[in-house]
Amino acid sequence: MWNVEALSRDLAAGRTSSRELLEQALARIADPAGEGARAFLKVYAESARADADHADRLRKAGVVRSAVDGLPVSVKDLFDVAGDVTRAGSRILAAAPAAQADAPAVARLRAAGAVILGRSNMVEFAFGAVGSNPHYGTPKNPWDRKTGRVPGGSSSGAAVAVADGMCVMGLGSDTRGSIRQPAALCGIAGFKPTARRVPRQGAFPLSYTLDSIGPLASTVACCAAYDAVLAGEPDADLPALPAKGLRLLVPRSSALEDLDPQVARAFDASLAALARAGAAISEQQVPAFDRQDEYFRNGGFAAAEAYAIHRRWSARSAEYDPRVAKRVVLGKDIAGWEYVELGLMREAYMKEIGALMAPFDAFLVPTTPCIAPTIAEAGESDETYFRWNARILRNTGLANFLDGCAATLPCHAPGEAPVGLMVCGVAMSDRHVLAAARTVEGVIARGN
Repeated sequence: MWNVEALSRDLAAGRTSSRELLEQALARIADPAGEGARAFLKVYAESARADADHADRLRKAGVVRSAVDGLPVSVKDLFDVAGDVTRAGSRILAAAPAAQADAPAVARLRAAGAVILGRSNMVEFAFGAVGSNPHYGTPKNPWDRKTGRVPGGSSSGAAVAVADGMCVMGLGSDTRGSIRQPAALCGIAGFKPTARRVPRQGAFPLSYTLDSIGPLASTVACCAAYDAVLAGEPDADLPALPAKGLRLLVPRSSALEDLDPQVARAFDASLAALARAGAAISEQQVPAFDRQDEYFRNGGFAAAEAYAIHRRWSARSAEYDPRVAKRVVLGKDIAGWEYVELGLMREAYMKEIGALMAPFDAFLVPTTPCIAPTIAEAGESDETYFRWNARILRNTGLANFLDGCAATLPCHAPGEAPVGLMVCGVAMSDRHVLAAARTVEGVIARGN
């Protein structure tokens, strides 16, 4: 995997060039033994070469546009790229008109000098946590690839592309964990920002209420570099947060129950390493985290809003991934009063957790309670698919319903199945949470 800081040093010292990095990325995508054909739905090879060459010319002239200038990135298939069709992982939109302009998130990356090399695969219309796509294929998780494990979703291609060194960052979206789940299952970092920090225009929506846009990358520091660009805060350095005295909450709740043994071991080892480093770890019962069945009943905001978005194509439901279609149609029967009550419930939840978090820098939970199941196991039947889907997204939705921010970082021992640790905070505490996550990441890396 690539690291922003190391690559920036190499570029500055002339040890590599943007064009060289791009050619390495394109070679990895094209490798017939790899997952490039499933991780990417389209590759912009020629325009990316032109952008990389431009970045190299500017650098030679002493112009460096940002910390990520000249580095190759991918964008999830639901983002508008000027002159291209936004399919959102579906065949229904294959003949739609081409986008007239870049989505603001894409435009901000371009302005920072990022080299956009292609569109990454995804769950159709971003509605799924397993990562499967029957239309364009399911990219295999980098771990235990011979067996074939799910990548997580819905930003499946983004996670695999980063983990396999096909790009430095994958631009993703997160409605109930679609950045953090695949990042955790594939052994990389990811960040879901407070929804309003990054413009969502030009990104095909799943939920107007819960969608947010953020990066998947190799480390928390890499995610922070791209988060600053996406949020329009290019000079926003992370504050220094020493491990000693870091105030962390471990919420005793269903989020810590029924963990796979590998996840439980990695989580407990992470807490032990943080305690040895001097972090102040408090454990409290948090009943609000046990009420997810109420927050996401019948699909919650996502189902209601997705049905409103997709009802125009109701006559073409047979063209959808059947498992996506089943989730969309759940929203048809959500009554107006239920939607209003859900909003009031969310307000109460945000106030309750906001008050709880006042003394803490962040709260910690496993990103997913499980390691990645095999593709065959997760897709065996609708029953098994939806059971795995619910299990994978169980913990991540806590941050979306909170309108909060959350980073995931790898916490497993080398050579073991990827496990993610989630570092979460309330709305608009993004840079502080990223700083805390960077510190946690460093402690865990030293502990392993």
